[in-house]
Amino acid sequence: MSSEELAYKIRMHALRMTSSGKSSHVGAVLSIADILAVLYNDILRIDPTNPKWDERDRFILSKGHAGVGVYAVLAEKGFFSTEVLKTHCQNGSILSGHVSHKGIPGVEVSTGSLGHGLPIACGMTLAARLDNKKHLVFALLSDGECDEGSNWEAILFAGHHKLNNLIAIIDYNKIQSLDFVKKTLDLEPLVGKWEAFGWKTVSIDGHDHNEIKHTLKNLIKNRGEQPMCLIANTVKGKGVSFMENQVLWHYRSPQGEELQNALKELEEKYA
Repeated sequence: MSSEELAYKIRMHALRMTSSGKSSHVGAVLSIADILAVLYNDILRIDPTNPKWDERDRFILSKGHAGVGVYAVLAEKGFFSTEVLKTHCQNGSILSGHVSHKGIPGVEVSTGSLGHGLPIACGMTLAARLDNKKHLVFALLSDGECDEGSNWEAILFAGHHKLNNLIAIIDYNKIQSLDFVKKTLDLEPLVGKWEAFGWKTVSIDGHDHNEIKHTLKNLIKNRGEQPMCLIANTVKGKGVSFMENQVLWHYRSPQGEELQNALKELEEKYA
């Protein structure tokens, strides 16, 4: 399966899961589908038959509200059956709205309270160094999450300790919760800020699979003593025209005709 096909499946699962579970954040999932697909298809060292493999790379979804995307990609990669996805947000299901590690192979840590994922990733990376481990640690953050002071403490910490096995990815879709990022708390110059804190930082198109893959592989192959940050410019709701760049689809779930129109559009565009 190509990463493009995997991203398509993540998007289809996301629409159905948020609809049936009447859960939120479909726009946030659609914006990271391409990033997740490339990571799990081409970058991460993982083994679905041995989720706790000691030498595996670690991935943390710091923007835990987009957990549907992680559940979908893990199921498609064989960590558990895709049939389980149908239980999302149902009574008694292990698949909660925000990503949980409890009973779900492949999820490293439960997240959802924003600003916690990167600090955890820093701890994992430092622990790996102390244990002479060589695996990489990836943390995928939202742009709005970069409002959190805990993240900037972690960014400063990682730069100071030269955690060069750590890669942060920012889903820079320019929308957070109830409004646009620029109107809520402007992050610019975002690249310059990460660089000033001692990170090797690159800005890319977060929907271009080749650019995501080659940039990550290049960062990993040529890493020096700095932690690495990939600022992925994305579109919230990517793939469904009436959801793209719309604040509404942070919390709304597709129902009825909306769902059918979204599924049809994805099928015509990507299938």
